Formats: sequence, structure tokens, C-alpha cells
Amino acid sequence: VQLQASGGGLVQAGGSLRLSCVASGRTIRDLSLGWFRQAPGKEREFVASINWNDNLTYYSDFVKGRFTIHRDNAKNTGFLQMNSMKPEDTAVYSCAVGPLLGQRPEEYDYWGQGTLVTVSS
Repeated sequence: VQLQASGGGLVQAGGSLRLSCVASGRTIRDLSLGWFRQAPGKEREFVASINWNDNLTYYSDFVKGRFTIHRDNAKNTGFLQMNSMKPEDTAVYSCAVGPLLGQRPEEYDYWGQGTLVTVSS
């Protein structure tokens, strides 16, 4: 599976961005999808995950209520809608897929290259 994340960019605090994660090489409809982020000088951290049939989601506490993860299996694509963004959301965001609906990076088998999100104050 190859994953291509896109949609990052520069946004002001309070603004919104939508990230996309397009999969190729095989269908991901039977896999869970997760988003992680890594800020400069910090470890990678979990953001959100969604199970294969789009009916179960998990969010980290710092994005709950602001970010929404969803997927379109017909398009082999996952999304992360980010609203009410804060400067501390600045990071490289990466998508990943795997058989488990997890919150740890090691639970995912395939990773995209990441897209940079910068939130200005």
C-alpha cells in the first residue's frame, strides 16, 4: 500500500484545513486508518483513528471536538478535517493504515510521507 497525504499548509489560528490520505496499490477498505503528527523536536503523537467501516473513531484529547476523521472507501481515501486550529497544532501530519484500530504508531503497517501544517497566531 502506498499512501499520499496532502492538504497541509499555512493557516491562521481559528482557521480550518482538511487533510487527505489517498491509498494506492490495494484497497484499504478492510484496514483501520490513523493520523499522527510530529512537531519539531517532539515525538510522533496520535491524533485520530477510524475503523474500516467508518463507524468507530478515536481522538486524542487535544483534538477532540475540533478535528474529525472520516473515510471514503469507494475512493480509497481518508480525511482529517481540522477546525478551530491552534498554533500548537503545527506539525507534520502523517496517515497510516493497518489491521488494528490503534493509537500507537507500531500498530500501523503502512505510512504516508506526511504533510506540513503550520498554524500562525
